[in-house]
Order: sequence, then structure tokens, then C-alpha cells
Amino acid sequence: MSHIFTDLLRIQLRAVKPIMRPGKLNASRTLQDKLGELMHKVHSAKTEMLRQDFDRFEGCWALPKKEAKRGVILYLHGGGYVAGDLPYAMGFGSVLADDLERRVFCAAYRLAPEHPFPAALEDALTAYQYLLAEGLSGHEIVLCGESAGGGLIWSLALKLKELGLELPAGIIGISPWVDLSLSGPSYQENEKLDPCLTLELLEYYAEVYAGGPSCEPLVSPLFGDLTGMPPSLLFAGSDELLLDDAVALHHKLLALGGKSDLHIAEKMWHAYVLYGVHEAHEALQKISVFIEDLMSK
Repeated sequence: MSHIFTDLLRIQLRAVKPIMRPGKLNASRTLQDKLGELMHKVHSAKTEMLRQDFDRFEGCWALPKKEAKRGVILYLHGGGYVAGDLPYAMGFGSVLADDLERRVFCAAYRLAPEHPFPAALEDALTAYQYLLAEGLSGHEIVLCGESAGGGLIWSLALKLKELGLELPAGIIGISPWVDLSLSGPSYQENEKLDPCLTLELLEYYAEVYAGGPSCEPLVSPLFGDLTGMPPSLLFAGSDELLLDDAVALHHKLLALGGKSDLHIAEKMWHAYVLYGVHEAHEALQKISVFIEDLMSK
């Protein structure tokens, strides 16, 4: 039965793929926020949402109604840096709060093209500093993000290192987009396999966010100095365009003496962890164990 559900979901993703194209930004944003609302609806009975807005962007706490375990997750959502408002961020934020039984802070950072780089990074830094001001130490914070948000968490870690601020306890990247130069072979090899993304779309995202394909470390953290990064947990689907981003990041972290654990789900697509398939439940279990281990130290 799970295989049937997965196949049907893949078909549905392919059906909406034409909407996620350059020139259809408003439709893409609406679709993404609807996905977030659906995720939140499933978990709303077990979570409480508490708004915490800032001067330049919106934020929200996703709080488990049962007693929360130690540690806070700072969640930075995906959407190519162009889509994903607070309703979307609250969606997967509520999933994390419910399944992991931990407090999650969702930051709906400013979006391109209205707010190109470095706006998203500035807002991510503001959210992290807010958590520190609330009395949390870096050892109590775990960064988590998917797709563009999965790249932004490493950009944030590089910025924290640059500023001499305390790094988080760990970093969780779900299909992280860490190479906006689009150099990985999987961008070409998996274009017919990934039901969600196209190379044309990613080129558009890179253009409006960073002025085009870029190796600037705070845009493409794969090219930054990743020495001294906290333990990392990475997920990618074997069929996704961004597969080689996760693979290259994993190998670089290991080569620099860091700790990294990479899980590649066979026949899965981009950001599959958000879609409720069997492989997503397995990934959430791995995330739970990862955070539990970090918080026990």
C-alpha cells in the first residue's frame, strides 16, 4: 500500500510541476503556502502556534502540547529563496514539533526577488540571535532546513563563525541547496527523474536571489570554510537534482575532520521528508535520534 501512495504522490507532483516555473511566481507561492497549511492541519491538534514577529519578517513558535524535550530547533524553510511565507514555515515546523516533541522556531525570512541576498541570511541571523537573547546557548539549538533553507542553515553557520558567535549543536539538511553555481552532475543526470524541480527553475532562483549562479560562500556554502562545523545530518533522494549538493557537502565535511551522516533514499525526490511517505517517517526517526544524542552531551 505504501508503494501505491508513493507512486500516486509522484504523479501528483509531476502534475503540478508546470506551475513551478519562472514567470509563475505568485502561483508557486500560493501552492507552497497551501502545502504548509495542509501539513499544519494534520498536526494542529498536537501543537500550539505562538507568533513572534520582527521588524523585517514574521516568525512563529511551534510548540508541542505535551512536555517538550530539551533543545530548540531553528527551522528555515525551502522555496528557492522566492516562496514560502509563514503558513508554509508553520507547516513543517508543526511536523517537527509534534514528531520530535521539541520547540521549533519558524523564521519566514524575506524573499527574492523583492529582497535578494543577503536579506534571507540577515533574517536567519536575527532569528538565531533572538534565541540566544531568550537565554538559550548554541549547544541547545539545532538548525534544520530543506532545499534553499537547507543551504541557508549552512550560510548562517558560516556567518556565525565569521562573527565569532557560538555555533549550534548540530545541523540538519534536507535536500540542501548549497551550490548555487549548479555544478553537480545530478543537475543534468536527474532532470527527467525529479518530479519537483527543473534546472530552468533553479537557474531562475539563483538569478533573482544572487544575481546568477554563484560560488560566493554565503550564497553557496559548499564553497565556504566548513572547518569546525557542528555534527551534521543530511538527507537526499536518489532521483533529485540536488543529490550531488548533499553528497559533495557530506564529503567536504568529512575531509575537514567534521562529523556528517548522509542518508540517500532510493527512488525518492527532492525534499521527500516533507511528504509523509514511509521514507519520510524513517528520516524523522533518524532526526529524533540525532537531536537526542546532541542534547545528551
